[in-house]
Amino acid sequence: MIPVPSSSELERIVVVSPHFDDAVQGAGYLLAGHPGSTVVTVFGGRPPAYPDPPSEWDALGGFRAGDDVVALRRDEDAAALEVLGAEHVWLDFADHQYLDASTRPTPEGVAPVLLDALDQLAPTAVFAPFGLANPDHDVTHQATRRLMEERPDWAWFCYEDAGYCHLPGLLAWRIAGLFRSGRWPTPAILPVEVDQDRKRRALECYRSQIPPLRADHRLDERLAAPAPEQHWRIGPPPAGWEGLADLPG
Repeated sequence: MIPVPSSSELERIVVVSPHFDDAVQGAGYLLAGHPGSTVVTVFGGRPPAYPDPPSEWDALGGFRAGDDVVALRRDEDAAALEVLGAEHVWLDFADHQYLDASTRPTPEGVAPVLLDALDQLAPTAVFAPFGLANPDHDVTHQATRRLMEERPDWAWFCYEDAGYCHLPGLLAWRIAGLFRSGRWPTPAILPVEVDQDRKRRALECYRSQIPPLRADHRLDERLAAPAPEQHWRIGPPPAGWEGLADLPG
């Protein structure tokens, strides 16, 4: 019989989000269907200094030199999550666009801070991004994978990074890597609230993100499709199925 998550597993859901908008884009229906869930945004902190002139992404969002980008985006995030009935926790790591490669957060540095935040929330299920394309998404994914061994009693899932999962081959590449590592990603059957208008209202709260998401991530086309949300359980292979990993596809 095809397994489905139990109600006890989904009692306290935490969605780990790289940036302020990622959880709503990739798991908005999940959040809407489970009011009281919490979103932990990893790259939710201010940088040591904003670039002058602003980065291309921030400039598309209407920001000018001297603006406190993170302050506004935190306000947007709180408003968006309120639409979905979710709570927020913001970690203080800065977005990679503001940092030199040598000073960007690493999975090893993020993992213990993220674990502390999760422990305080005591989740029964954690949903993390697959971590595709964007460096911050990859760091978030890799940090979360380290925690799977630390907290094996939690139910672990990945959600597809909206926009990035449509880049050719990237989602398959990540799933294949998880499979080879002994963590079997399996599409999960989850109770959600598929309310397109509500999700759109939540996304519209990210006013400064809408222009660059339209320009670079096909936001309007994805919402019109509509591109579905899919969540994958990350767990060990079923007993007796371990040899499947060694068979040719």
